[in-house]
Amino acid sequence: MTRRQMLRQCSLGFGQLALLGAMAAESSVGVPPVSRAMFRPRAKRVIFLFMHGGPSHVDTFDYKPALIRDSGKPLPFAKPRIQFAQTSNLRRSPWEFRPCGQSGAMVSDLFPLVGACADDLCLLKSVHGTNEAHGGALLKLHTGSDTFVRPSMGSWISYGLGSENRNLPSFITINPTLGHGGVGNWSSAFLPAVHQGTPLGGGVPVEKATIHYLHDPGDNVPLQRAQLDFLAEVNRDHRARSGPDSALEARIESFELAFRMQTEAPEVLNLDGESPATRRLYGLDDPRTASFARQCLMARRFSERGVRFVQATHGYWDQHEDLTRDHGRLASEVDRPIAGLLRDLKSRGLLDETLVLWGGEFGRTPTLQGRDGRDHHPHAFTMWMAGGGVRPGFSYGVTDDYGFYCVDQKVHVHDLHATLLALLGVDHEALTYRHAGRDFRLTDISGRVVTEVFS
Repeated sequence: MTRRQMLRQCSLGFGQLALLGAMAAESSVGVPPVSRAMFRPRAKRVIFLFMHGGPSHVDTFDYKPALIRDSGKPLPFAKPRIQFAQTSNLRRSPWEFRPCGQSGAMVSDLFPLVGACADDLCLLKSVHGTNEAHGGALLKLHTGSDTFVRPSMGSWISYGLGSENRNLPSFITINPTLGHGGVGNWSSAFLPAVHQGTPLGGGVPVEKATIHYLHDPGDNVPLQRAQLDFLAEVNRDHRARSGPDSALEARIESFELAFRMQTEAPEVLNLDGESPATRRLYGLDDPRTASFARQCLMARRFSERGVRFVQATHGYWDQHEDLTRDHGRLASEVDRPIAGLLRDLKSRGLLDETLVLWGGEFGRTPTLQGRDGRDHHPHAFTMWMAGGGVRPGFSYGVTDDYGFYCVDQKVHVHDLHATLLALLGVDHEALTYRHAGRDFRLTDISGRVVTEVFS
């Protein structure tokens, strides 16, 4: 029996431990990993920059000279049997690609500042999924399943590694999408509820995003402590009569965490102390970039304080029409903040221990939709990583001449998750949770660690 199983099954659960250890030293709070560390941990935490809607890989990081040459011609091989919608002939990118950095990575003019950071990027050009629709593709990317309710990858990481900071959640999602899977994209599902993502904003302008009820209007900490102690006594009495109750224990821990967050979260959310140079670096001084700049800067601030998994969401990259106009606008909103985040992490010595992941739920077709659009495309798309023990200035995976199918070094979404966990030092096959009579894991029954991208 593992330590975690013992705690879950006996009457002394996590909620009781939270109460007994509420004032304990921070070093005693981290939850030991539930799996053996098959890999040397290369990263301590993750920042996921999620481009909701599906940015086009053939217009950003997957350069295809043949697509330029054959633009306007029919695709010379069969399209998938199941497609989200019909498309016509091949269509070249309206943007030029240029070699960037010493690595010579070909990056489109959509991302000039990110391209300048090319020597820090590890490009995964052969990622593929299984779902052509946004909802299923988002859930597949975030939870590993597009058909069942499963814990999100942030929740699995929180469950496996615990928290580095007892005063902050281990999983925070900034400006999460409320559609296409909604809360399922940051849900803990059947894992203990303490591992669910804490949403910051969503449905409101980012500058107004906050953690609700963070401040005590009465500003009376001793009274709050007394109220929580009384509530804990009532809950202990209830548990004594009803037996072990994981949902009750999760509520107790959430109350305790909320109480502790008051001491640290307000300072993290307040960006006033950042220098003018840092604000310019991220693009807080430009109305076009200010929104995502705020997300990236908050992600750095939460990450440097020990939050294991921080997600920042931007969108909507779903251009079935007006690709040239809208992909151009969207890229101009994130290029400077993303480059600023990478440079800031590097200058602070944080990039080596922080894995930055960028991408959407799928790519877009190399074939034309309408007059100026591309359709959903899960069969081949590009994501990139930086820092956290991956090979900088490196490209992995190959698509065909037009970027339609992966042809070599394929990376399924399960492989992406397995690799992500391995970079954190966790064996994806051993990170399991017993539920409904079987052991579940993020990668279900598959997944290959792409060790070739390790530094």
